[in-house]
Amino acid sequence: MITLFVTYPASADASFDRDYYTTHHIPLVNSVWKPLGLISATAFFPSPAPNGNHAICECVFEGESALQAALASPHTPAVMDDVKNFTTIMPVILRGTAF
Repeated sequence: MITLFVTYPASADASFDRDYYTTHHIPLVNSVWKPLGLISATAFFPSPAPNGNHAICECVFEGESALQAALASPHTPAVMDDVKNFTTIMPVILRGTAF
């Protein structure tokens, strides 16, 4: 399995619409990437300490080929373009292998 973490770093002037994120963006991610091997997409909302995050999304894929298929999908630009609808934060993307 491969995990893609998308984090939204906290800052004093950032906006983040949790309702839109959970009711529209995460379902969009699921609809676009599940057919390509996404196992789950889970949103977490830690307390945004000065160096924390407003949100973290954990996307677990079946493997590297599933992740690459998702990133190369012609529908992925719609997922990326949707970010402006819920936040002013530039997301940070991290990836790792689950053990």
